[in-house]
Amino acid sequence: MIPTRRHLLHTGLIGAGAAALSGCGTATGTGSGGPRLLHAADVHPADYPTVTAVKWMGEELGRLTDGRLGIRSFPSGQLGNEDDSIGLARFQAIDICRVAAAALNNAFPETSLLCLPYVFRSVEHMRAVVDGDIGTQLLNVFEGRGLVGLAYYDAAPRSVYNVRRPVYEPADMKGLKIRAPQSDIFLDTVRAMGANPTPLTFGAVFSSLQTHLIDGAENNWPSYQSSRQFEVARYWSDTRHLHSPDALLISKASMDALTPADRDLVRDVARRSVPLMRAEWDKREADARAAVIAAGTQVNEVDLAAFARAVEPVNAKYTAGAGLKPLYEQITAAA
Repeated sequence: MIPTRRHLLHTGLIGAGAAALSGCGTATGTGSGGPRLLHAADVHPADYPTVTAVKWMGEELGRLTDGRLGIRSFPSGQLGNEDDSIGLARFQAIDICRVAAAALNNAFPETSLLCLPYVFRSVEHMRAVVDGDIGTQLLNVFEGRGLVGLAYYDAAPRSVYNVRRPVYEPADMKGLKIRAPQSDIFLDTVRAMGANPTPLTFGAVFSSLQTHLIDGAENNWPSYQSSRQFEVARYWSDTRHLHSPDALLISKASMDALTPADRDLVRDVARRSVPLMRAEWDKREADARAAVIAAGTQVNEVDLAAFARAVEPVNAKYTAGAGLKPLYEQITAAA
């Protein structure tokens, strides 16, 4: 049976206890002796780099197991928003989800380190950190709450765009209602930059820009382009305030249901999908930027030092507790 969003929300979240007791899981073929297809959810469209990377994982698993393992993807938010995906994976209503690190901050405070403004100075800095020991530590924080971290994918840098005017310094943000993901750290960052933060799901942004419920948002070039938000918010200001990655997660129950050898295989294939995703991401980012500029987006540079100063209290706030200051200092030192 192919899961629908309504079916998964009902059987996965409401009936999670029964599913866990029966051990049936969601993967097609589980217990039948047939191919095991892990179900993967993403809010992005089918040609987005995160989705194609997971598709490659499924093909590679199929190749290495003679079709015994595979992945069936449900892109474009078919199974709900990112918060839905996290809940569905935790309760094994789906197997795999790709979500922005921001969606994890409130439940997993350690991931806040990945979302602090200007903690990463460049894409290369972010990649070096998540590929190293710190990245490994931050992949291991999920297992206590029903998830297993597989990899971090690129999703940055993020900048501000709006329907009103160019932004050059924090003072230009005053009075703008800027959408931010439903994460305390993102909301505080937008507020510190001078705007009024408005928490909305990604899928609600386009219509909210059209109706002027919000004046703008912040995101990366590919998301700005693929969502067609550039059609209504034509002022892009290159704040590059965040280099936060995405997290690729699998249900711990789904992982535990695999043999030890298959668990190792899934981890290895996920790890090897990262450079493939990054190569596609770099191309997609360049293509998206060129496409929206050709369509009329006005791009301007900003006073990066002024924005970095404005958000210093945010970094101080989120590194004060949970023993995060030492890791924060290691990350900034790696720049």
